[in-house]
Amino acid sequence: MAVTKRSKRFEILSQRPVHKDGFIGEWKEVGLMAMGSPNDPKPSIRVEGGKVVEMDGKKRAEFDMIEQFVADYSIDTSVAEEAMAKSERDLARMLVDIDVCAKEVRRLFLGLTPAKMAAVMDQLNIVEIMMAMQKMRARQTPGNQAHITSATDNPVALACDAAEAAFRGFLEIETTVAVTRYAAFNALSLLVGGQVGRPGTLSQDALEEAFELQIGMKGLTAYAETVSVYGTESVFVDGDDTPWSKSFLASAYASRGLKMRFTSGTGSEVQMGAAEGKSMLYLEALCIMITKGAGVQGLQNGSISCIGVPGAVPSGIRAVAAENLITMILGLEVASGNDQTFSHSDLRRTARTIPQMFAGTDLIFSGYSGTPNYDNMFAGSNWDIEDVDDYLALQRDFRVDGGLRPVMEADVIAVRNKAARALQAVYDELGFPAITDEEVEAGTYANGSKDMPPRNIPEDLKASERIMKENLTAIDVIKALAKRGFKDVAESLVMMMGQHVSGDYLQTSAWIGSDGYVWSAINDPNTYAGPGTGYQMSDARWEEIKAIPWAINPEDV
Repeated sequence: MAVTKRSKRFEILSQRPVHKDGFIGEWKEVGLMAMGSPNDPKPSIRVEGGKVVEMDGKKRAEFDMIEQFVADYSIDTSVAEEAMAKSERDLARMLVDIDVCAKEVRRLFLGLTPAKMAAVMDQLNIVEIMMAMQKMRARQTPGNQAHITSATDNPVALACDAAEAAFRGFLEIETTVAVTRYAAFNALSLLVGGQVGRPGTLSQDALEEAFELQIGMKGLTAYAETVSVYGTESVFVDGDDTPWSKSFLASAYASRGLKMRFTSGTGSEVQMGAAEGKSMLYLEALCIMITKGAGVQGLQNGSISCIGVPGAVPSGIRAVAAENLITMILGLEVASGNDQTFSHSDLRRTARTIPQMFAGTDLIFSGYSGTPNYDNMFAGSNWDIEDVDDYLALQRDFRVDGGLRPVMEADVIAVRNKAARALQAVYDELGFPAITDEEVEAGTYANGSKDMPPRNIPEDLKASERIMKENLTAIDVIKALAKRGFKDVAESLVMMMGQHVSGDYLQTSAWIGSDGYVWSAINDPNTYAGPGTGYQMSDARWEEIKAIPWAINPEDV
């Protein structure tokens, strides 16, 4: 109905940031429906001789390649008929019932089909999804990951930001590039900076899959996660891929001692225009089951770079939490998203993070931007370094371990300066374009790349390519650091190279402590079974979280 005279309240509301976001009504024919689409297949299974011969209304002869892979490798046929005979509501209640242990839940859910899995999720409200997350995540202790990137691929800024992120408590740090030829240099910056900030920090360089494997074999990265899987055949083969080729790639990483996880995300098939009218969550259930069937230890999901799609439809953010939960149910590590900006509204972007932060996941963010968002080359994160004090306050407000710790300004300045000087020494020893004392000083105090003096980009690019052409490896970096007085950083890198040989950190949900001890779902399994069980924040950790530097304490008055 046309309005001739506007309400002043509605005029003000129309100017709110949330009105800059995109919203769309459900459109089931193209897959713009988060959960429970009438086009989703009806759950069913028939097993003969240990083989799935019918799944979700299709006979084996009708399976596409994704359905065939899931049927052959992802479903435990020994429990499938028992599990599928249970109602969606009964299965959903098992997830939130503290008297039903996670092991029993997982035993049955491993026998479910993708359609049944999605239908069970549709029984849960967001609080129940969070309750189930708390019980079902693989590793007991929550953690976090940071994006460390630079709009100018500035190596000094990257090393300094990597050191600060590791010092603040991020277990993993991830970079990518503005210019592809900078890839090796960016990996080197994170390698050095991360070990300065905290020995044991895992780093990666998100690029083309084969290159990621090559650079990992050089010891310049410790893990990878940008190995994508999809829920419809046409999208999957668009990159000349199949579930089998992705499985082969996963085994190549594992055989070289490199941790890796697949990546998927609710809404990717809609974004590619090939959702086949199915709900986003049903297609994501297929992706998660492909990951399980491939034998990969974990999955980066939570919509990731597609978050604008579920974020535009009703119940979309609930569906994103549900995809994280399915990953946990299947016993996989989950890097649970929150890594892509999707809203102009501070209220919406905070609310989007709450389920994962409050329930706890293996990696709450698969990319909290450790830089200002103008430097984030992953198209901007849902949270960035300029929000970090708000994040620390939320940890304190709710007594939640979000994986970060308060830090003192003087300590951050010191760790950034050490990272810059260490990288300066490596560049000098390896004959790369010099890092000046001016750059070291700028990186020490910088907020972002805008605060850095310009570098000779053509010369940097030539030097970056030398790393690949001349077969320079982390061993050369170790020798350079040791020769120039950074013995502790060199020793940290030696420890990290040893991890590639032992393979301990290939276990599900693994991270490496400062002493080289590997924590994972094997030795830190989630034992939640109701109040007083599972992850219990230690007194020391609570004192650390409480101690935000800007709080006024009685002794200060």
